[in-house]
Order: sequence, then C-alpha cells, then structure tokens
Amino acid sequence: QDQLVESGGGLVQAGGSLRLSCVASGRARRTYIMDWFRQAPGKEREFVASIPWIGANSYYAESVKGRFTISKDNVKNTVYLQMNDLKPEDPAVYYCAADRDYSDSRDATAMEYWGKGTLVTVSS
Repeated sequence: QDQLVESGGGLVQAGGSLRLSCVASGRARRTYIMDWFRQAPGKEREFVASIPWIGANSYYAESVKGRFTISKDNVKNTVYLQMNDLKPEDPAVYYCAADRDYSDSRDATAMEYWGKGTLVTVSS
C-alpha cells in the first residue's frame, strides 16, 4: 500500500516531550523528501520540519527551531519528530507528508502523499 502512518501523539504538559513517528510504504516510501506539518483548529496547515531520505539537510520552521528535531531510519522506513519543551502554541494535528520533488517541500498544497495525522495536545 502507498501510505504514511503517523503515531505518537497524545496529551503532555507544557514543557514536556513527545516523539512522533511516520512509517512510509509503497510509493510513499519511494520519495525524496519527508515533511512534518501541523494544523491547529481554525488555522491553515503549516510546515514544521523536513528531511530527505538521502542526505541530512533538515529544515525547521522558526517557531520550532531548537525544540524539535527531525530524524529518519531508512531501514525502518520511518521518520521521527522529537518535540521537546512543548508550548501552548504547539497543539495541533501533526501530519507527515512525502514528495518525489524536493522543490515541493514546505508547501502543503504541493506535497504528494499524506498521512491521516496524529493529535498533540498540550496542557498548561
């Protein structure tokens, strides 16, 4: 199957940590770039972080730099998002996305494959 499956969301206190996972299969795995996006209620989907399957040039939204880390395991076909020091502005549904074209990265309207998302909630 051509799919992305996220996991790892949940409820955490402000200042806490979560690690999200995204497993890619089929054509969703035969892509170049993997991104994480998030969407809070009433807001547009926004870019969070990206990493290519080959190479290590990761990128981050300014709002998460220094707190979130994207990584990958090519053997497990999995991309991770380690989220530390979670803040009240971080709650959202987090989605992973994949694309064969690096230039589509960071553009929610362009990414080819999407997971169904995992919910992150932060309590104050």
